[in-house]
Amino acid sequence: MSMHGGAMGRSGRAGMNSMRRNRDILEHRVKKGTLPRMLVFAKVYRPMIMIFLTAVVLDSIVTSVSPLVLRAIIDTITNVHVAHRSQSLVIELALVTAVLALVDAALSLFERRASAVIGESLIFDLRARVYAHIQEMPIAFFSRTQTGALISRLNNDVIGAQQAFTDLFSNVVGNALLLTITLGVMFYLSWQITLVALILLPMFLLPARRVGRRLGTLFQRGMELNAEMNMVMSERFNVAGAMVVKLFGRPRDELDYFESRAGQVRDIGIRQATYQRFFFVALSLTASLATAFAYGFGGVAVVHGTLAVGTVVALTAYLTRLYGPLTQLSNLNVDYMSAMVSFERLFEILDLEPMIKDSPDSRVIPEGPVTLSFEHVSFEYPGAEEVSLASLEAVAVLERVQRTSVLHDVSFVVEPGTMTALVGPSGAGKTTMSLLVSRLYDVTSGSVSINGVDLRATTSDSLKETVGVVTQDPHLFHDSLRANLLFARPDATPEQMQQALVSAQIAPLVASLPQGLDTVVGERGYRLSGGEKQRVALARLLLKAPRLVVLDEATAHLDNESEAAVQRALDRTMADRTSLVIAHRLSTIRNADQILVIDDGRIVQRGSHEELLEAGGLYRDLYETQFAPQASTHGVGATVDVNDRRSRSAQ
Repeated sequence: MSMHGGAMGRSGRAGMNSMRRNRDILEHRVKKGTLPRMLVFAKVYRPMIMIFLTAVVLDSIVTSVSPLVLRAIIDTITNVHVAHRSQSLVIELALVTAVLALVDAALSLFERRASAVIGESLIFDLRARVYAHIQEMPIAFFSRTQTGALISRLNNDVIGAQQAFTDLFSNVVGNALLLTITLGVMFYLSWQITLVALILLPMFLLPARRVGRRLGTLFQRGMELNAEMNMVMSERFNVAGAMVVKLFGRPRDELDYFESRAGQVRDIGIRQATYQRFFFVALSLTASLATAFAYGFGGVAVVHGTLAVGTVVALTAYLTRLYGPLTQLSNLNVDYMSAMVSFERLFEILDLEPMIKDSPDSRVIPEGPVTLSFEHVSFEYPGAEEVSLASLEAVAVLERVQRTSVLHDVSFVVEPGTMTALVGPSGAGKTTMSLLVSRLYDVTSGSVSINGVDLRATTSDSLKETVGVVTQDPHLFHDSLRANLLFARPDATPEQMQQALVSAQIAPLVASLPQGLDTVVGERGYRLSGGEKQRVALARLLLKAPRLVVLDEATAHLDNESEAAVQRALDRTMADRTSLVIAHRLSTIRNADQILVIDDGRIVQRGSHEELLEAGGLYRDLYETQFAPQASTHGVGATVDVNDRRSRSAQ
């Protein structure tokens, strides 16, 4: 009887999974071509799927035969006319029952193993494919998309697709075969009892469907509430969020806010559990009523000699496995639609074409010193519909802002081995220009080229090797210092790493740490100070040793002493490299070979520091408001820095 209970349990649980799905799935219109694309992923595992389905068929047959063996045992025991043969026959039938149980157990284990291999392999393939595609997306995609929505695609949708995919095969084949054999044998044994059992079926299916619709709504709402609660924890548990809570001293309010979210999750969980229990109670009650009727009707038939005792027992055994497969097959359309919806959501990402990609005839940037050229560059940031999906960000649907140009007819050349500084008010377009150099965006018109090659015609690998960037707020992974450095150059030797640390003026700090380079820096490098994190980022850049360096406020978090040390290191390091520097601080731009003053996306002034001061205009205004106080304090030193740089250039 253990096999009967196991089959009942598996069908009940599978039925429950189907009932959980939102009823809106049934109203969804599947996009044309989704099913063929889904089957492409299954094609690789076709041999394993065929073996798996064969095991499902054999298991269904074995499960269907066992009640007949039980019937034969009981009839043999109760048949007084075969007394001298009953003992050996019963033993033989008992051995058959044991063999069937062993075969059923082996097939069940194999089914689970095969299902796991197919399912987990499919998860791996889908995740790797989607992850690789997401990495090809432009930076605009990540600036607009909710991170949680992307993670949900790689977790919930991938797992949902896998479960629906494997369950669909096993449920259709296994339950259809089991139901066919069960009904056929039951009609053969007693068509009267079988008909009554089927008449009782609506007593379960009708309330179960109503409960299932309600449970689907609750399950969907429960997922939303869980997501909201997880979002609260994610925002408050990261370093920046925790710091805000502590600085403003509102832990009690935060606890109340979290408890309100967690309380909603608790309440809906209770309601879900109640409806789930109702489903199982309805299933068990219907099966019990049918069993009671079978025993009652069959018992009377036994008394009148029209049915054998073994037949009655076999019929009740078949009844226990009749309702589960019927429920599963009645929800087959829900399983199918769930698989289609999950695959559609994954294909939606895979079908989003990256805006930045290599052209078929892309070229490698020529070796040698780098010349950077902007030629009549105009640029406007792409709209939401071009880089993102409505399902990944609400503003993709709501936003209807007219796009405006950020850069207007910008032209300049950065000669090999020289430093060009970009200055101007916030929002003038300086950072946008640095993003174009690293090809995080493509120009709207005009061109950006390195050594005469338009960046749109270069290979992404050669561009990444040529250009190195340090931003104002560099990101460090939650890993060791060594791992963060090697991210720039995986084949770097210990000597090269040490040299980069020395040049970035952070070698003494690393040497003082108990674990040295194996010290974990924490989330986003928060275990380091702002200046220390900045110098680690500079060391990572120096280890990469690019030919073109882009610094976007790279020394903004450094104190005066650290800035002076790092600036000297940068001067030495960039002496033979082309560099583009964005900064407001005097120590960074006074030594530049060329200073471009940017305002409202246009170059309004250009020249050296002294030339721009003499010319007046916006640069002089910026100097007087930002640099004059510092210059009055360090004027002598600043002059020496300029002379030092010029003397080094002459050498």
